[in-house]
Amino acid sequence: MFVVLGATGNTGSVVADTLLSQKQPVRIVVRSADKGAAWKAKGAEIVVASLDDMSSLTDAFKGAKGVYLLVPPNYGAAAWLVDQRARMDRAAEAVKSSGIDHVVFLSSVGGHIPEWTGPIRAARYGEQALGAVAKNLTILRPCYFMENWAPVLGAAKAQGVLPTFIAPQAMVPMISTRDIGRVGAEQLMAGGKSKQIVELAGPEEYSPDQVAAALGQILGKPVTAQHAPLSAVVPTFKSFGFSDEAAKLFEEMYTSFSTGRIGYEHPTSVIRGRVTLAEALKGFVKA
Repeated sequence: MFVVLGATGNTGSVVADTLLSQKQPVRIVVRSADKGAAWKAKGAEIVVASLDDMSSLTDAFKGAKGVYLLVPPNYGAAAWLVDQRARMDRAAEAVKSSGIDHVVFLSSVGGHIPEWTGPIRAARYGEQALGAVAKNLTILRPCYFMENWAPVLGAAKAQGVLPTFIAPQAMVPMISTRDIGRVGAEQLMAGGKSKQIVELAGPEEYSPDQVAAALGQILGKPVTAQHAPLSAVVPTFKSFGFSDEAAKLFEEMYTSFSTGRIGYEHPTSVIRGRVTLAEALKGFVKA
């Protein structure tokens, strides 16, 4: 039995689908029973539990071979890092109390860097908290999600611009969440091997200019990458409902990306995904 958290989201849904396609028994953790109805119809076991309730989470992990674990953020939390670290602590305690054999944890590129990485600092904390209690721990460190471009498709369609805080010519590792979920499922089925770090990237690097060009071909109209200054990060993210602290952490992260501070710990052993940027963009536009 494999436990999957985040099955209503991007990576977790792919993990669950991949496991089910391989005839593996799957237990889906959801916050309410109605959110698990579709998965129950596919043959998964449904358990109602929450990262805010360590007892229910511990019960959800018991008897399973492995768990795909991600800790969803509450970006509206005023003390965001404190809030996220508390969730990581509860997840780690559930892993310890349940005795589950293997944890596949969704972290982030730059998880090995102690400072100036913005919200990645919470992922780093999670790596350390789980590393102290998990029997076997596989840490997934993917790069920039291709799905991060989906929210700005409206501007590309309506105005022919692609807003970005990344320099238009900068070549950036980008990966589809379909590849992340597939690798996560493969790691679960392979079983734990003490502690290992799996760093992930897409088939190749892409620049915002290339994203705009590919999107323009799909839409059949010119699209130009529009570089926003880093000073606009905080007001932009606060307009999305992020707290002041969370927005400032994203400013810190984008600043570090722009200066090259954030990168892979083991760049020569990065696992490449299969989904190209063009394939991912076509899916976003269709959706």
